Amino acid sequence: MNDTRNRDRTPRVREIEFEITAPAYPFIRASAELECRVELAEMVPRGNGRYAEFFTVAGVEPTRITDLASDHESADVRSLRERENGALLEFLVAEDCPAVELAELGALPRTVRGSDGDGRIVAEVPPRDDAGGITDAFLERVPEATFVAKRETDALTTPFSRTAFRQELRARLTDRQREVLEAAFEAGYYDWPRECSGEDVAAELGIASPTFSQHIHAAERKLLAMAFEDRADDEAN
Repeated sequence: MNDTRNRDRTPRVREIEFEITAPAYPFIRASAELECRVELAEMVPRGNGRYAEFFTVAGVEPTRITDLASDHESADVRSLRERENGALLEFLVAEDCPAVELAELGALPRTVRGSDGDGRIVAEVPPRDDAGGITDAFLERVPEATFVAKRETDALTTPFSRTAFRQELRARLTDRQREVLEAAFEAGYYDWPRECSGEDVAAELGIASPTFSQHIHAAERKLLAMAFEDRADDEAN
């Protein structure tokens, strides 16, 4: 009976799923031409309609993807971390990006993956938003996409405790990086729409904007490295 009650209390989320095979998008084109797997690990707003998208890649030299993506006018890409079985790449994008379109419509991209030319996108829809309306608007903005499914599923659970996560993060970040990251979060830097700019947070902390950018980007990369290392270990096992 307790198990039944626990399942009844498990949070439910709504997901919408799409397929895209258009090679106009770098993550799909790269997976097709280079016969590899490219998957979104995290997406962070940078302001002025730009996003930093962090993709993990497997099965290909990362320089081949950066060379290929350089042909895409609206995306700047660089390699952040390389491993024996993959790499972490940062894409700076402003337009012509399905994940960005979904985010601006109010959905939260959970899976954005290209594998051998087949693209799959799964996004979570907030409880108060209209999943059908977001789906229709997305298909209008990205006509190359095909709607696959809408479903309810259990909310994702964290693979480790909140306490363990904080301890690991505290060990990796410098005091200044943690201060900048916490200040940015509390000020609404990561909200959408963004409530403050990097310049605003820098002024609040009494540091220069370039210094803020240096520390916030270093902190974000360490956060992503934690997720990337866990994923790489899972794939290796």
